[in-house]
Amino acid sequence: MKTNTIFLSIAFGLSALCSEAQQEVTVHADKGEYTISKHIYGHFAEHLGRCIYDGFYVGEENKTVPNTAGVRNDIVKALKELNIPNLRWPGGCFADTYHWKDGIGPKEDRPTIVNRWWGGVTEDNSFGTHDFLNMCELLETEPYLSGNVGSGTVQELIDWVQYTNHDGKSPMADLRKENGREKPWNVKYWGIGNEAWGCGGNMTPEYYSDVYRKYATFLSGWSNESGIFRVASGASSDDYKWTEVLMKNIKHSLIEGMALHHYAVIDWSAKGSASAFSEKQYFETMESALEIEELVSRHSDIMDKYDPDNKIALVVDEWGGWYEVEPGTNPGFLYQQNTMRDVMIAGTTLNTFNNHARRVKMANLAQTVNVLQAVILTDEEKMILTPTYHVMKMYSVHQDATLLPVEFENVNYTYNGKSLPALSVSASKDKNGAVHVSLVNIDASKSHTLSLNMEGVNKKGAAGTILTSDKLQDHNTFDNPEKVTPRPFKDFSGKKGKLEVKLPPFSVVVLELK
Repeated sequence: MKTNTIFLSIAFGLSALCSEAQQEVTVHADKGEYTISKHIYGHFAEHLGRCIYDGFYVGEENKTVPNTAGVRNDIVKALKELNIPNLRWPGGCFADTYHWKDGIGPKEDRPTIVNRWWGGVTEDNSFGTHDFLNMCELLETEPYLSGNVGSGTVQELIDWVQYTNHDGKSPMADLRKENGREKPWNVKYWGIGNEAWGCGGNMTPEYYSDVYRKYATFLSGWSNESGIFRVASGASSDDYKWTEVLMKNIKHSLIEGMALHHYAVIDWSAKGSASAFSEKQYFETMESALEIEELVSRHSDIMDKYDPDNKIALVVDEWGGWYEVEPGTNPGFLYQQNTMRDVMIAGTTLNTFNNHARRVKMANLAQTVNVLQAVILTDEEKMILTPTYHVMKMYSVHQDATLLPVEFENVNYTYNGKSLPALSVSASKDKNGAVHVSLVNIDASKSHTLSLNMEGVNKKGAAGTILTSDKLQDHNTFDNPEKVTPRPFKDFSGKKGKLEVKLPPFSVVVLELK
């Protein structure tokens, strides 16, 4: 990572300080250089479990749940309030078995598909290209389409681009018009396959890089005059060789983004409960979640080696916590609860992405509704917002703001002889000059007090919002949907030109200074 991106001095080896010790944090409000792309706050909707069907989409004939063309109005409202910048679809693993032409035309004529990856259920293809792209218009968000490379063809993907984007006469544009859409949607973001190292075909990086070059060539023509943003199927966590091979083998005129996937998992064979977990399991989850700092740094270093001008974005288009499914639910549906542990994952991960804004230009939380670290859960006509939703909304102030360098020495969260950095910080200045500082304390039992020095800010006023609860396991339910919700934060005061801030255990605080 470039030293001028952010100045964080994280002392992993420091012994744990007492709960009242003050940590000096300096925010350089006069030294911002990079923009935190709003697309870092993107989301992901796969045909998986109840994310699409019985989640986003309840069908046009549904008279119980208010909807627009089958899409739940309450979900649209909640996501618009979250200001989501992009939405990735239709997968995930599902993308490489999905044939888009099966999901257009009269719904009664569409063939069914067996979702071999997620539960073996049969889907009727009633939610297809028109439904998704029209839903994105309702959400006022950018669609991000994942193309089928694993079981598809180059021609199939070319046709999809033409169907969605061509404004004029052509076979696919004419077909789109026959199906009721006169003007194109102008889809900018396209993934060329998904997890090509695994469910996308179990390819080697050398093989995939050649496949990618072929697809990318035909997707955009000589000079990509249409401005398509092509994302290569990138590495899983610490597979640095994958990034190295792709950056070396793919012509940089053929790629705009390199993907990276990382999930916070204790053990893939014993992931543990989403809500009934111990402090040991919490610590291990956070240990995995905090690896994102090293992963982003090292993958960025490789990209810097081949792309010193920083033209190719790092796109972390799958991230979040992954646990065992809720008891009694289909194991292939990946439905899990969402607790204060997920708040800690989201807060620290988003701070990392903010702080790496030079290279990270896009990211997608997995997933939006009813799957993994969802921001929304539904039960028939009921809908609740999860703690992660509230973190994303608190952090939305950073979207398209200028990243501000931060300096501080960390303090440890120690459990059973092992330590993790307890604090996470990122800061930005918006177009109106307001400075926002997002602070996370992952410590399960100790408060930490920060002495915040805001260089270059004449503080006329400060306000704060906090998200915390009594227990790490606390979560929102359909019977108690506001168990974990943000509230005003007032535990700060001005002292000797600095702001003294006390962070409770496992809390997220966002401060605004004007």
